Amino acid sequence: MAADARISRITARIVERSKPTRERYLDRLRNAATKGAQRSVLGCANLAHGFAICSPSEKDALAGDQVPNLGIITSYNDMLSAHQPFETYPAIIRQAAAEAGGIAQVAGGVPAMCDGVTQGQPGMELSLFSRDLIAMSAAVGLSHNMFDAAVFLGVCDKIVPGLVIAALSFGHLPAVFIPAGPMTSGLPNDEKSRVRQLYAEGKVGRSELLEAESKSYHGPGTCTFYGTANSNQMLMEIMGFHMPGASFVNPGTPLREALTREATKRALAITAMGNEFTPAGEMIDERSIVNGVVGLHATGGSTNHTMHIVAMARAAGIVLTWQDISELSDIIPLLARVYPNGLADVNHFHAAGGMGFLIKELLKKGLLHDDVRTVYGQGLSGYSIDVKLGADGNVVREPAPDKSHDPKVLASIETPFQGSGGLKMLRGNIGKAVIKISAVKPERHIVEAPAVIFHDQLEMQQAFKDGKLNRDFVAVVRFQGPKANGMPELHKLTPALGVLQDRGFRVALLTDGRMSGASGKVPAAIHVTPEAVDGGPIARIQEGDIIRIDAIAGTLEVLVDAADMAEREPVVVDLSENEFGMGRELFAPFRHAAGPADQGASVLFRH
Repeated sequence: MAADARISRITARIVERSKPTRERYLDRLRNAATKGAQRSVLGCANLAHGFAICSPSEKDALAGDQVPNLGIITSYNDMLSAHQPFETYPAIIRQAAAEAGGIAQVAGGVPAMCDGVTQGQPGMELSLFSRDLIAMSAAVGLSHNMFDAAVFLGVCDKIVPGLVIAALSFGHLPAVFIPAGPMTSGLPNDEKSRVRQLYAEGKVGRSELLEAESKSYHGPGTCTFYGTANSNQMLMEIMGFHMPGASFVNPGTPLREALTREATKRALAITAMGNEFTPAGEMIDERSIVNGVVGLHATGGSTNHTMHIVAMARAAGIVLTWQDISELSDIIPLLARVYPNGLADVNHFHAAGGMGFLIKELLKKGLLHDDVRTVYGQGLSGYSIDVKLGADGNVVREPAPDKSHDPKVLASIETPFQGSGGLKMLRGNIGKAVIKISAVKPERHIVEAPAVIFHDQLEMQQAFKDGKLNRDFVAVVRFQGPKANGMPELHKLTPALGVLQDRGFRVALLTDGRMSGASGKVPAAIHVTPEAVDGGPIARIQEGDIIRIDAIAGTLEVLVDAADMAEREPVVVDLSENEFGMGRELFAPFRHAAGPADQGASVLFRH
């Protein structure tokens, strides 16, 4: 089925806008591609270094130009639950590659930073920039030019976007992403949230909080709430980087291993040495990017992707804007209720029909481009499946169910949870921002209240503890942008704001910072650009100014006379405490070079 006319119009607009950068990108990609083995350009000394530790038979194979070599880029570490399962993947991949007549080598490792560990801590000021560093780290591994395709092992918040940027920068190579899968379900997310709020109110102690958190995050695999990490997995599947059905199979299961083996063999099959050459940079085009945005809206995905997918697209020469994302949100219905947009976790989502059912339903109404290339082949309809383990230990795919196994978690296209994806771009005299209202009650879609200003999230937490915030207000938390302090997540504000809202106050957040928890119940205008450190209007807001956040009209205003606003000098604050310690001094060049949030908050692209 052809894409809906509205989807096609937005896609065509992106194509037209991107022509200059996309054409240059494709020209460079095609110049980098070779007809045979990539390593054929290497000299004898180069090659000898590249296969020094290989077996004699592998050396013989690599010395010729007939055997494909697969590069593995891994984010493995054994501290973070989402990445620990990757410990065994290289051995599995090497064996599967050998069975398919190829060779696999670990090309390099990349850092994997967990926002769950660093939230509210100084280390999180490295978090956003770790995405671009991951892209650079992957590039170092792939720059050896030994490889005919690459597989990428990554899961969490910045890791997958960074790996995608790298995969598209090396877009002349095929790229397959191999996930680890979510941990099994632990303490329900709504119960965890309840305990967090009780702790914020001082009604339970640290031991009770730690017990709840430990029961939530309890084993190998990705955290089970639908944050940026699981949004990443959804994106990789709906954009065609995953094998169909691979995203949400638990680690340590026979099916998970079978999917890893299958992905390896497929990566070798789509090299330039075979008959299905599928370079990543040609595979991913404007339609693929639009499909990714559609998936985010249909599932209530992370607001972090208003920056990440913009940066990912730019790596392929595609210019995606917040306006595109916002307009797509108006068209795409919400089909999934997964915490924080509901009570279920991603295991419940998968059991209800998961990605296969979701894609099937969206294709039904032409809300996805079906005519795309994927690592699986031509057309996204091949992803409307249910994945199982066959009797022979291989992967078996069956058609996705016609009906959701749990309509409270995963809805049909005919009966969505709501008519839009719930993400809006806001514009006004404060600048541009985004807001997510999927889980915000309709009566809170417009908030008008006086500004209470903070320059640090800890200041607001302290004001809450001191009982100074029991009133209607908009918390203006500024100097939190990429140039100011690296744009750390402001997760720790969510419990306090949730408590105040539950007490009956009209509250909202306005920030030039980042908070993926903004997908929750409290209205939050985030990623304000220009940021305060650049002298943006948010730096001119004064205590008590009336702020109006209107998610219906898409406006963001400080209700101050324009002449008065223009006469105000932007506030300047001392950020020296954010420049040193916990590695922050090493990231000074990143802070200086970072682009604005609406262009991906990246250091990698010209602005």
